[in-house]
Amino acid sequence: MVISTVRDRRLVLVEHELLARGREHEEWRGNHFQRKLEKIQTDQLFQSSFAQSESKSGSSAAVAGVPGIGKTTMVQKIVYDWATGKIYQHFQFVFSFKFRDLNSINCRINLRELILDQYPYFWNVLGEVWKNPEGLLFIFDGLDEFKHRLNFADSRRDTEPQHMCPDPEWWCEVSDIVYSLIQHKLLPGCSVLVTTRPTALHLLEKAEISVWAEILGFVGEERKEYFNRFFEDQTVAAAVFKHVEENEILYTMSYNPSYCWILGLALGPFFTQRHRDPQRVPKTITQLYSCYIYNILRNHGHEIESPRDVLLRVGQMAFTGVSDKKIVFTDGDLIKYNLQPSQFLSGFLMELLEREDCSRSAVYTFPHLTIQEFVAALAQFLAPHPGDILKLLTEAHSTTDGRFEVFLHFVAGLSSPGSARGLEEFLGPFPHQTTCRVIDWVKEEVKRQIGNRWKEGGKRSLLNTLHYLFESQNPGLTQAALGSVDTLSFCGLRLTPIDCAVLSHVIGLCDTINHLDLDCCYVQCEGLQRLGPALHKCRELRLDNNKLGDPGVKLVSAALRDPECKIQRLGLGANSLTHSCTEDLASALSTNRSLTNLDLGGNKLGDSGLKLLSAALRYPDCKIQKLGLGANCLTDSCTEHLVSVLSAIPSLTDLCLRSNALTDQSIPALRHLILTCRSLERIWLERNPFSYTGAMELESLQRSRPRLSVEV
Repeated sequence: MVISTVRDRRLVLVEHELLARGREHEEWRGNHFQRKLEKIQTDQLFQSSFAQSESKSGSSAAVAGVPGIGKTTMVQKIVYDWATGKIYQHFQFVFSFKFRDLNSINCRINLRELILDQYPYFWNVLGEVWKNPEGLLFIFDGLDEFKHRLNFADSRRDTEPQHMCPDPEWWCEVSDIVYSLIQHKLLPGCSVLVTTRPTALHLLEKAEISVWAEILGFVGEERKEYFNRFFEDQTVAAAVFKHVEENEILYTMSYNPSYCWILGLALGPFFTQRHRDPQRVPKTITQLYSCYIYNILRNHGHEIESPRDVLLRVGQMAFTGVSDKKIVFTDGDLIKYNLQPSQFLSGFLMELLEREDCSRSAVYTFPHLTIQEFVAALAQFLAPHPGDILKLLTEAHSTTDGRFEVFLHFVAGLSSPGSARGLEEFLGPFPHQTTCRVIDWVKEEVKRQIGNRWKEGGKRSLLNTLHYLFESQNPGLTQAALGSVDTLSFCGLRLTPIDCAVLSHVIGLCDTINHLDLDCCYVQCEGLQRLGPALHKCRELRLDNNKLGDPGVKLVSAALRDPECKIQRLGLGANSLTHSCTEDLASALSTNRSLTNLDLGGNKLGDSGLKLLSAALRYPDCKIQKLGLGANCLTDSCTEHLVSVLSAIPSLTDLCLRSNALTDQSIPALRHLILTCRSLERIWLERNPFSYTGAMELESLQRSRPRLSVEV
């Protein structure tokens, strides 16, 4: 499945691409339902309603996807379905190339020779093939792996003879052929499909792409279906999926098929052992990957003398790859790090064949980018010179493109005895000095980011360091790092359920955090569910503009009912709340003894919702001082009821009723409230359809006593 969109595809990476896509995954699903995005099948790539142009010279489509999401599998399925007559029958010929194979071409070549190199049986028919370019589809897979220069912003390609490629017999660089096909300079009328990781999307920014798409991965029940097929024993499948579903860290990343494969391999043994310990089932990504590597070491570690030494060398190669954004390694790389193909090494690296002239050579890649990142982190943690770790961590954290984000999560997580325990059986003890230095670095980095949290990018950096605390699973470290922090504000920063789980973990361990500002964080109900256990500990809780809906209020109400609830100020504005949620909220308010400030503005409670809510405000123990009911579809029908309730609240100082539908009919009731509620200091009534005379009458009431403000 892919999502087709006309949104700006320029990608400025400030976080790891896998996390970024996981962060956007649920948003894209929501936008699809709102028709801002289009969900399409692979056979609709060249007929999307979101296509940016209807070019007569052909169509080019770009499909992006994070590592392991299924780009190459999609290409294989397109070719297979075309060959078996299921899709794209208007194409007479489909030519599929891997950019990785094109890297071996270092001399000038033409399109004819390029095709014959891979499809030699076309040698006597290509002349006829060129005559109908509309019947041709060219597929280029893996732009992010292409080492040749491909710049669509360089206008010289269209004017300088050495870069031009006007016909299939023209000799030029392989990059010029790709460029000319995508731009419809070569064989106008043909169609082109390019796949890439998001990290290389910027290369296509100026290209003539009519359809932009991204592979969405698993949605909804498809994740559960994957585990049902992965395990023969459906009891084990259900248990593994239940654990993943209940663990927000694991679940949010399970949209990726390759990640589900890792989950299945790592978690399966825990649910097939008769006497398993539930406390040892992985809960963090570091623990998960520790189990994955442990299984490799247990199955293949006996085949070599020193698994630790080999793993260190594999890890150094992996780290260089993370640093250079490199995921494909050659025989030369193995020789450089003194590695030889073996059964043990095959547990970490997959061997792939690539074409090179008339022969075939092998290249190697980790099964998934995150496995490469974990092995890189493990090698750095086990390095014989622990003094280098602080410099490495500081340099990695200072990068701004997100390439080291998951790597740093792993390093922090490896400082936890729970993550290291199984691996030490084969790799020996983890250096105590390194563990101490990593813990100290995390503590100081958290403190530094707290000091910088008001700067541009500071909120995201602070959130990243809180993830380090979560991965470390070290309560003492969390308490020491956050110290006397009183406020956590991530206002305006999009948070995933993973982020919410991390915040809940942190707040649960630190009694000093009194203020949590999550205004405009796109938390939604799922994120709020992850935050639930910690909500009652905050004195000030801002959850405005989060699309919580009525189900979200049930979670907030549960926090208000907690006997140890400390919430004094609660913001629930602009959350699409209706009258359906007010009964549950009223029930919670009737037992709560801490709340003094409640903002419900910008919702749709209506008159019926207000009447239900006001029932809770009648209780003698009600301490409400500030009540926000602006923009809630209130009419004259509710004012007398509202006034009768509010007039009896001796603590009420501020009342907001702006932007409703109150008319002059409500003036007598409002006048009564203003004159009889002696504690009232401010009342906002602007943007209601009062007559000029009525507005003047209300405004004049502020002269009835000092310090009274009536805004009309």
